[in-house]
Amino acid sequence: MSDTPRSILITGCSSGIGYRAAHTLHERGWTVIASARDAADVERLKSEGLAAVQLDLASPDSITMALDWTMKYTDGRLDALFNNGAFAIPGAVEDLSRSALAYQLDNGLLGWHDLTRRVLPLMRLQGSGRIVQNSSVLGLAAMRYRGAYCSMKFALEGLSDALRLELSGSGVYVSLIEPGPIRTEFRDNAFKEFQHWIDASHSLHKMHYVNMIQRLESDKPEPFTLEPDAVVDKLIHALEAKRPKPRYYVTKATWIMAILRRLLPTRWMDRFVLHLAEREGKRYR
Repeated sequence: MSDTPRSILITGCSSGIGYRAAHTLHERGWTVIASARDAADVERLKSEGLAAVQLDLASPDSITMALDWTMKYTDGRLDALFNNGAFAIPGAVEDLSRSALAYQLDNGLLGWHDLTRRVLPLMRLQGSGRIVQNSSVLGLAAMRYRGAYCSMKFALEGLSDALRLELSGSGVYVSLIEPGPIRTEFRDNAFKEFQHWIDASHSLHKMHYVNMIQRLESDKPEPFTLEPDAVVDKLIHALEAKRPKPRYYVTKATWIMAILRRLLPTRWMDRFVLHLAEREGKRYR
């Protein structure tokens, strides 16, 4: 191994998992480039001792500028990419406009794909690299009123699996991390997106939205909720292990869903998920 610190670009570092990952890897000796969409967050990250760059995943020009800056900062080497920055637009599928779904996918799937494609030639030239995708339990099993987010994560799962197979033997590894509920600002941000994109007052689902809004506004954690460090622990293995795993499950909720999806027929799985939804609705009333 070279004495030169390994370098990693992380998206979505303003808070939550990305924020914790950036600081933890920095403490472990990695050269961390922490990115965020808002300039104020970038300046805050810099004030905390991190190298930071502004990156809007929905903007190809922003991706270009961020990568140019990153390559100059790392002297043209990038050992890892952690695709993490994302949000959810909650709501019934029939209430999602084309623009809302496009916005969800552009930020949390197409932007990730664009960024990944741009770093892969460099990693192939190096003969090594790690691509780590922060997916979700909702990329394994769908739940109602989460259709936009599920579609994004299900697509990410398939895209990442295909990429992993195509990179076999190249020295570049692709891993998916599958978190269940993690204590972040995710629900607060989801509520803002819901208010922006969903016309709840004219929806056939407006009575269901009452319970959903109570959940999004509640500070009561969901069952099996863990801290961001639980995800970061898996990220470290995916980055530093000689043979990283294709998938890392985080929280009991993810393990349960992954196992049941393999064992249960679709109708039984539907019944189980609907039962969970009913319990969830009662929990936040």
